[in-house]
Amino acid sequence: MTSSHWAKLGAAFYFIWGLLHIKAAWIVYQMGENLPADMIQGRLFQSGWNLLFFALAAMAIAVFYNWKNDRQGYWANLIMVSATDIGFILFILVPGHLALWPGIMGPVFWVLALIASTMALKQNDS
Repeated sequence: MTSSHWAKLGAAFYFIWGLLHIKAAWIVYQMGENLPADMIQGRLFQSGWNLLFFALAAMAIAVFYNWKNDRQGYWANLIMVSATDIGFILFILVPGHLALWPGIMGPVFWVLALIASTMALKQNDS
């Protein structure tokens, strides 16, 4: 595959990651709705809000930067999506607060996006 194909594949994986996390943000928000109006509810709402905007940012970076194999877009999504999913893995999946399936879907698309976008940059450099 060419670097352009790898870049587009990586962008598609980041976009799918974003779609999954929009749904996750909604689920987190709904969890907060069932709680009394206190600090825990507020923190869940804030977590849902943050997750929504990480998802939207990842999707925008994928469309406008990763699709074109842009180095800055590569690093922007790599750092943001990695930070988001590492926290999810450590604090949600590892302790067993969410079943591995479907919980692993986000990290799978993160790793696929990372591999494809890295291949795109490596091929572009050579």
